[in-house]
Amino acid sequence: MLFQANRHANKSANNWRLFFQALTLSTFAALFSTNALSQEIKLVSAGAGVTELVLALDAADELVAVDSTSYLPKHLATIAKLGYHRMLSAEGIMALSPTLVVGSEVMGPETTLNVLKQAKIEVVKLPSSADEKQLMTNIDTLAQLLKRTDQATQLKQDLHRRLEGLNKQQLSQQQAQPKILFMLLQEGRGARVGGKGTAADTIIALSGAKNIADFEGYKSLSQEGILSLQPDVILLSKRSEQSDAQTDEQTAQALLKEMPLLAHTPAGKNGHIQTLAPQALLGGLGISAIGAAETLAATLLKQDQ
Repeated sequence: MLFQANRHANKSANNWRLFFQALTLSTFAALFSTNALSQEIKLVSAGAGVTELVLALDAADELVAVDSTSYLPKHLATIAKLGYHRMLSAEGIMALSPTLVVGSEVMGPETTLNVLKQAKIEVVKLPSSADEKQLMTNIDTLAQLLKRTDQATQLKQDLHRRLEGLNKQQLSQQQAQPKILFMLLQEGRGARVGGKGTAADTIIALSGAKNIADFEGYKSLSQEGILSLQPDVILLSKRSEQSDAQTDEQTAQALLKEMPLLAHTPAGKNGHIQTLAPQALLGGLGISAIGAAETLAATLLKQDQ
């Protein structure tokens, strides 16, 4: 009797041990599965400024697609390209099974974004950066979403240092600031000049120079109107999905051929016509805009010597 009781007790103990082992394994498997799913990020980035922040946070491996305004280096050429960030297609995005869509504040249309949200895809818009504070907030938001907080710390320090460098550069302390004119060229439309409140105005101000166009937003000006402003430097940008391999000198020659009166401005006479990357004009203050301001400031300082 005693032997049978012991055997029964041992059998029960073994059953309980097997039960707990199975429970532990299943719990671990569930936790592992949940953790793996929670770490999986399949990102769609819509907006040139957003995409450059994604790359700067070393999160390119999370990308499954970008919009047509985004620039990607050659080694990421296999990443899918969507349409313009204001005219995204829900079907095109959902076909990629993303977990996260992050874009500029003008990303849309809203009908597309609502379809994505109903499909349980997280959609986040980042406000356009008008100043350093908003830029840093956007970096923090993106870093939290992409689990790149360490990279965000380094990126913010680097950008803050570059902005401080622009603020300290000597150009802004000169009495006679160079007069800059920004022109946006688009196929099928006349040249437009960028006034106050535009991204070009932000870049010019960061460089320490003066935007000669004192009106708000963009406005079409005739050659005679531009001639009367007598700009020291003309900045050009072409809004096109096609890459432009022209050098600044070739761009200047093409502009003067199309608008010969500009040859009579200080910019035209001295060949001070240079291009501005389209990415620098999207999303407000961002990495490309800071880079463009640094290039402009360096050019102006060199011309002043």
